Amino acid sequence: MKHLPKKREAVVEGQKLTYTMVGQGAPAIVLLNGAGGPLEGWYRLYPEIEKLGTVVAYDRPGVGGSPRPLEPQTGHTVVRTLWNLLRELGVKPPYVLVGHSFGGLHANLFARLYPNDVAGVVFLEAAAPDDIGMMKTHQSTAQRIVNGMLNLFSRPDPNDEVSNEQQTVTQLNAAAAFPNVPLCVISGGKTPPGWMSSPQALQLRAQHQDALARLSPRGHQIIASGSGHFPQMTEPGVVIQAIENVVKAARAESQSPSHQRTPASIG
Repeated sequence: MKHLPKKREAVVEGQKLTYTMVGQGAPAIVLLNGAGGPLEGWYRLYPEIEKLGTVVAYDRPGVGGSPRPLEPQTGHTVVRTLWNLLRELGVKPPYVLVGHSFGGLHANLFARLYPNDVAGVVFLEAAAPDDIGMMKTHQSTAQRIVNGMLNLFSRPDPNDEVSNEQQTVTQLNAAAAFPNVPLCVISGGKTPPGWMSSPQALQLRAQHQDALARLSPRGHQIIASGSGHFPQMTEPGVVIQAIENVVKAARAESQSPSHQRTPASIG
């Protein structure tokens, strides 16, 4: 992880957050981790990603170097905190959001709540709203046993984002439409072992990935054939290229004479 940027700390609304920020240029690229995933999970994208512009990664409350959350981490809370963190760091919009796994829910909601502050989105093996609940319904017996054992040794924090996932989905479903921005969905092409996912769950998951790509008329899907759930680890070049394409599309739009952007309001 020698190329991982130096960690720093910021305080937003009394909540201490660990983050990294490197590179220069707009639009800024904002990396949103999956549930429980620290910012170190992006290390294979560095230093190449720094060539694309300003890059911000951070640990949400209760993850990595950030202390436990002070309030329930619903989608609205997570998005508001991120918006305020970027303002605190002086990172001006618009942003290209890159959301991995559970972080895809937050990128999705951010784009809907602050559409004027979003220049593009990359969903990286991202969770779709319909995935929440469905995955539990179609859990295999082995998964239920493993999850039950994990809960015995590590009690969930009632304030963490997974404990509040249903409220996040409700907030997403009630939010405005996804904006018309460049959108790329990267889905892992490798099929997980049978004990991890049922055929029904895999089929629904594939349908949900396709639906994410159709959120924007400018959306498309890429299958990372050599990857499972972590293309940023197994095929970083594919992820870098996808981010670069979205950044280029966003820059071209910002230079268009007809392009206008109005300030977003704080919710």
